[in-house]
Amino acid sequence: MTDSFTIRSIEAFCYRYPLAMPVVTSFGKMLNRPAVFVRAVDEDGVEGWGEAWCNFPAPGAEHRARLINEVLAPALIGRKFDGPTQAFETLTKAIEVLVIQCGEPGPFAQAISGIDLALWDLCARRRRLPLWRLLGGQSGKIKVYASGINPAGAAQTAEAALERGHCALKLKVGFGAETDIANLAALRGILGAGMLAADANQGWSVRQAIEMLPRLAQFDLRWLEEPIRADRPRAEWRRLHAATKMPIAAGENISSVEGFKEVLADDVLGVVQPDIAKWGGLSVCSSLARDILKAGKTFCPHYLGGGLGLLASAHLLAGIGGHGWLEVDVNDNPLRDLCCGPVLDVREGAVELDQEPGLGIAPELSRIERYRSI
Repeated sequence: MTDSFTIRSIEAFCYRYPLAMPVVTSFGKMLNRPAVFVRAVDEDGVEGWGEAWCNFPAPGAEHRARLINEVLAPALIGRKFDGPTQAFETLTKAIEVLVIQCGEPGPFAQAISGIDLALWDLCARRRRLPLWRLLGGQSGKIKVYASGINPAGAAQTAEAALERGHCALKLKVGFGAETDIANLAALRGILGAGMLAADANQGWSVRQAIEMLPRLAQFDLRWLEEPIRADRPRAEWRRLHAATKMPIAAGENISSVEGFKEVLADDVLGVVQPDIAKWGGLSVCSSLARDILKAGKTFCPHYLGGGLGLLASAHLLAGIGGHGWLEVDVNDNPLRDLCCGPVLDVREGAVELDQEPGLGIAPELSRIERYRSI
């Protein structure tokens, strides 16, 4: 088959899985795990699957699904493209005025990202290549880390993650110094010398972060993620960098090429974490990931959602290479586990993608139908 394709249909499916144990962050409590899955089909009947970011607040999931089904899909159906990047650029250009008019750059960027991931999967299937090989990868094996570890029950969650094959952990912090330090001490004791990171989810001021840095130093953290708000001036981020030797991580809340160029041009971030379902899809983030490596930084794709976006993030990491880790949420979520294929099989801190075309799976929607919201 050729690389060009004509789009027959695009459809979004929206789900919400109610959590028995809410996930707590510095900015709110997550009561559901939502997911917006996207299916694209071309005129030859080849399917592709993607996912649009929607993890919090949960009601945004239905909104993004409707944007895809009622606004974006009609703009693409029946059109021929030479590849997913052309479709991404065409759609992004077409809605520029609409995004200004409605003041919703985020939801539209996330909806377009979901479509973009589906079209990349479709193209890889047309080429009969696993997506990670289409992206230039030499090996399907990548390192992973257990994410989403709450302040309550952190030690038990960490122990369960290690039993499932994880060797690297990331703890949520920002819940008071004593709680954070006690949890980090417990996890370091459980993990030994293994990779341990912490995520403050933008929860501190610069002053609070600088006060915490000496106390965090004893835990040999691989990185400290978003210690302050992502939109704070670069001067504040530089103050943090000057105050510690610990690598600082961010990127999930950067949503422009210019924003990433700025952080790649200085030494503040040691770990850069774009989210392919939140902004840019693979059409932007695949080249961005290469730029991250060229800048001498660690590329670790951010991800917190359902299984299809997680699997696409795994393919990107395998396709680009480097020494980064894939983020794998360890909280209960069938919308992840039933749709992430080999990422569910963690062995000695790693997963291995197979040689099947595209993402390697097509989700069995009947298995998650009970969680569908629209």
